Amino acid sequence: MSDQLLPEEHLPPAETPAPALPPRPPLPTLSSEDGRLVLTEDALQVNGQRFALRELEAVEVQRVRWLLWFLLGGFTLAGFLLGLLQNWVRLMPAALGITVGALLLAWGQRGTNRLRLHRLGRETMHFALPGEPAQWQKLTAETNRRIRRRHDEAAEAAALALLAAEAAARPPEPPTTE
Repeated sequence: MSDQLLPEEHLPPAETPAPALPPRPPLPTLSSEDGRLVLTEDALQVNGQRFALRELEAVEVQRVRWLLWFLLGGFTLAGFLLGLLQNWVRLMPAALGITVGALLLAWGQRGTNRLRLHRLGRETMHFALPGEPAQWQKLTAETNRRIRRRHDEAAEAAALALLAAEAAARPPEPPTTE
């Protein structure tokens, strides 16, 4: 009986690749209030430039002060105050200089938001976005979530393709004899 072949029903089942995962429901398109940033299912568009989510590593936004205006306002304010206290400048020009310095200081404090796009294997791109950082932080958090989702889907597809290629390349197993 050891030299006999077993009938087909006694053979171990052939390994089949795992079935493809069911597609996930599509995500809605999000955009900023001014339309500078548009986030779709598989792309991010910033100021008219389109980036695929799979080419991005991460997105971050941070508040940036306008340092030049901030310093210029501070030095102008300090200079005119010092001039007034040392009697180098009369009251009206000093008041005008102090007002201009305070306005420059306030203008520099306003600042802007810097959006950084970290691209895989490429240089980081920067964009300036106006307004409050809270709305941009919500959009970047959602963008990062979608980037991770895209990368996970690509990794799953690559793993399934690798399993299928290994199964196809494996030679057929000889029947076992008992």
